[in-house]
Amino acid sequence: MHLPVIFKVLSLLSAIVSLSMVLPLGWSLWDGSSDGKAFLLSISAGLIFSAVLFMAGKNADYNDIGVKDGFLVVSLSWIFASLIGALPFYISGTIPTFAGAFFESASGFTTTGASVLSDIEAVPRGILFWRSLTHWLGGMGIIVLSLAILPFLGVGGMELFKAEVPGPIPEKITPRIQQTALYLWGVYAFLTVAETVLLLLGGMNLFESLTHTFGTVATGGFSPLNRSVGQYGSAYFDWIITVFMFLSGINFVLHYRLLRGHFRPLARDDEFRTYLWIVLFCIAVISADLLFRGNYDSIAEALRYSAFQVVSIITTTGFATADFELWPSFTQLILLLLMFAGACAGSTGGGMKILRLLILSRHTRAELKRVLHPHAVISVKVGGKVIDTRIQSSVTSFLILYVAVFIAGVFFMTSLGMDMESAMSGVAASLGNVGPGLGSLGPMDNYSAVPEAGKWLFSLLMLMGRLELYTVLLLFFPGTWRK
Repeated sequence: MHLPVIFKVLSLLSAIVSLSMVLPLGWSLWDGSSDGKAFLLSISAGLIFSAVLFMAGKNADYNDIGVKDGFLVVSLSWIFASLIGALPFYISGTIPTFAGAFFESASGFTTTGASVLSDIEAVPRGILFWRSLTHWLGGMGIIVLSLAILPFLGVGGMELFKAEVPGPIPEKITPRIQQTALYLWGVYAFLTVAETVLLLLGGMNLFESLTHTFGTVATGGFSPLNRSVGQYGSAYFDWIITVFMFLSGINFVLHYRLLRGHFRPLARDDEFRTYLWIVLFCIAVISADLLFRGNYDSIAEALRYSAFQVVSIITTTGFATADFELWPSFTQLILLLLMFAGACAGSTGGGMKILRLLILSRHTRAELKRVLHPHAVISVKVGGKVIDTRIQSSVTSFLILYVAVFIAGVFFMTSLGMDMESAMSGVAASLGNVGPGLGSLGPMDNYSAVPEAGKWLFSLLMLMGRLELYTVLLLFFPGTWRK
């Protein structure tokens, strides 16, 4: 372990998060609101903290980053980002407790979208813009952003990339890691601009267009409105956001290839096809159920609301246009299962990821074949490529660990007095970076009533979900800290 280089990289990441507060500070100054002072103090505190870290590792070489260092840098960078990001909420008095402020910040950076704010529209626009900007920064990843703009991270950047990018198989577009990071952020920026323009054309103002776009392309779900996207009652906005949520749930490497005119990789990608069919199937089933039970009167209305909610949940965005707690139990169960599934690997979505579920299902099928044909050589393939046995083992252990963490989280939350429905959905929504749950944590409710200890646990689960368990759990593993 090389502590100096860890401090040095963390100082740069902390500086990036601190300086990004200049953008919401601009909104505060434009509005003449009182939160401008909170941003100035937060920026100053963040930069001082960054300077202390930099001095502690000023002589370190960035190329000294090893595997263990990479995991530590990524875990600590997300924790530090959440700590620094919590300062404006706390200093401005928007959120009176630091546990709540950290929860809101972690929820933003991890693109979970769960909130402790009750009257969102009463909050100054500078704070709301920062709240949504944390989504955008965390969506593609703080580390990936750093790699894109800090070329001197060098060879060690690959260890950081592998530790942060979601999915069992981190995929590079080009041999150079900085170029890969630049291309990924380029696609991300393209989707951001495209959706913002379309929302503006529909009549949404610039502030709301940007904040809703940040929540969409990052699959985060923070809205500056109390009733989220549903407050508009607009079919145009619903469908635009549905399409961009779906696009953001696709592996961004496929987006890059598609923008370069390469359509074949998308058509041949097993994970994308599975993701598409799951979405279409769930929309059809839920629409039929809602029509049959009389929740909506027309096919167009049922399709609109079911499509939005299915895509919002499977991509772990968390936007809402309807209170799905009023929907049939069968439909709620489907949405709960989609929270676990998540979107594609390499997307901004959370959850287990479709690729892992694909590998697990084909590994199970291969094992059944081996029982019938003990001497046969049976390989597991996804997208025509043989999946290494180490990756198969990693996927299996990940899913077991995911379920174990979920169960432990439910035990903890019920011990705090939370009812079973709220505890199960809250843990699933936090671990999957979804946001809204069921029961007292439904789409029209918030997390303000959760006990302080519960807010800290949910914050930890959000970080674990965003960094896919191992990166955070290694912080508690004694071997991580040994030389």
